[in-house]
Amino acid sequence: MALSPQWLDDLKSRITLSALIMRTVKLQRAGREWKACCPFHSEKSPSFYVNDQKGFYHCFGCQQHGGAIDWMMEQHGLQFMDAVKELAAEAGMDVPAPDPRAAERAEARAGLHDVMAAAQEWFVEQLRGPDGAEARSYLERRGLNDRTIRQFGFGWAPDDKEAIKKALARFDERLLVEAGLLIEVENKIPYSRFRGRVMLPIQDARERVIAFGGRILQDRDGVAKYLNSPDTPLFDKGRTLYNLHRAAAASRKSGRVIVAEGYMDVIALAAAGFEDAVAPMGTALTEQQIELLWRMADKPVLCFDGDTAGRRAAMRAAERALPLLRPGHSLQVVQLPTGIDPDDLIKRDGPKAMECLLADTKSLLDLVWEHEQAAQPLSSPEDKAGLKARLLDHVDTIAHPDIKSLYRRELLDRYGTFAFPPRPQREFKPRSGGKWNDQPQRTPPEVTQRLRKATTGAFRDMLTAAVLNGLAQHPGEIHRHADALLGLAKGDAQLARAVDFLLDNAQELEPSANSPISAADNLPPPPDKARFSFLMEGSDPDDAREDLAEAVALLVERPALEAAIAAATRRFDIDPDGAFAEQQRLRKRKLEIDSRLGQMARKRAAQSQEGAEAQGQQDRAADESQPAEQETD
Repeated sequence: MALSPQWLDDLKSRITLSALIMRTVKLQRAGREWKACCPFHSEKSPSFYVNDQKGFYHCFGCQQHGGAIDWMMEQHGLQFMDAVKELAAEAGMDVPAPDPRAAERAEARAGLHDVMAAAQEWFVEQLRGPDGAEARSYLERRGLNDRTIRQFGFGWAPDDKEAIKKALARFDERLLVEAGLLIEVENKIPYSRFRGRVMLPIQDARERVIAFGGRILQDRDGVAKYLNSPDTPLFDKGRTLYNLHRAAAASRKSGRVIVAEGYMDVIALAAAGFEDAVAPMGTALTEQQIELLWRMADKPVLCFDGDTAGRRAAMRAAERALPLLRPGHSLQVVQLPTGIDPDDLIKRDGPKAMECLLADTKSLLDLVWEHEQAAQPLSSPEDKAGLKARLLDHVDTIAHPDIKSLYRRELLDRYGTFAFPPRPQREFKPRSGGKWNDQPQRTPPEVTQRLRKATTGAFRDMLTAAVLNGLAQHPGEIHRHADALLGLAKGDAQLARAVDFLLDNAQELEPSANSPISAADNLPPPPDKARFSFLMEGSDPDDAREDLAEAVALLVERPALEAAIAAATRRFDIDPDGAFAEQQRLRKRKLEIDSRLGQMARKRAAQSQEGAEAQGQQDRAADESQPAEQETD
């Protein structure tokens, strides 16, 4: 079976070599490459390196070297064609069927490169000749100097349907049609696709011209501003990035790649010193293009125009990227001013303005949150519920389980803060006329013991269980405390699962034992209900919610405060005065929290005593009435 060099190049370009090798070898990032102990020989220190940009692996110890096909043959014991078939299936490509004319077609495709190279030379000649004067004036008005014009290979296509066919008469007309230079219409003579346009060559990673883009000199209604070559055996617009061959080399130095919206944005960025810029082919960024970008940088920067269309393009790119996310790989977004593209910004404010924007990028998660928050009005509960549904729809597209969980938690955290802002907490004031106001405040022994337990992990575990079960009994309070709980659950997988259960089922849970969803299967067992009023049946709903809010605040703040005190203590050697002052401030706050816990305990004790006294009075009244009833009888 004959496989053309072009087909094999396309196959290799669709495979990320490090991802392929990482399935069986543990790779570690080493600058722009990956390293590991060589899988081909025994060694104790890494000498095996993988370079995605160049598409090969190499061991400096045993000199083993190769690409994706070699890896499949050496590591999996496959024959050449079997390795090719397995990689092609993974890349979504069809392996050419056996055909005695395959070699002829491969030779014909090789001839297409010759056609495109000749066309590029001719377009450049036309720009330099008398017919290119108007085009040269246009480029000058765009601020492009001779160096930039030569570097990017600008040319000119005369407004003549027959010109390029005559200029390239040495090639078969069928090749010109197949290369996309001529348009073939039934019952008509093939004619030039590009007419009256400034021409830009589109090149592959090996710097060969594979397509063209043309721009008209003056915008006219009904005429496309930009016109690209159609898909051909050489050109697949969904798998090609403009300026890739230049940007790949620049990206290895900068550790960055900028994704602009169009050709002229890339050229303006490069002219201003940002040579690591590429652009899609006038369409939304595709999955294949995202994989190409990740070969150059872990977090490519989207730099689309600051208008509505640019924001939509950024969001479409985000939607394509979410299912592909993997550890360390994402997208970043630059927020350009409204109505401004990179070319305009550089001309107006200079390269430093662009550098400042590139230093202040947004994350992919920020983009999703801001887009959905601004997508529709949020004036009613139904609108806010719709926001949550849209956010979770995006999360559901993420394939990687850890990233999916982290996105879900962060977006729900933001949603909870937005939809359920915390209410001001009322300060607890002891009931006037009670036992605790009639004599000097003295902490009872049982409260002292409880405060002592508050410093231990056991009490925090008990308080955690109480809060989780309290929220299950008062589901209307769940989203009010969502941000606090999500922050507390970070780093604790068991607590995170319980918090996720409450957030997912807040609307289905009922404040009764007859809830259709069982909290017992998803939450830790509740502690002694007598310790927490919000767990006691028949307690006043307002008091229960207030105590629950107090318990949540204590649960979140106390461990954080203890960690801050420990951090301040560790700073004594380098900053004794500052560390001491910080420690004293934190300890004062800790005492205030302990006092608040004591107030909660005393409040419950007073309520229990009042209840006991009332019950005693009822019992005595019943006892006194009993003899009178007997005498009557």
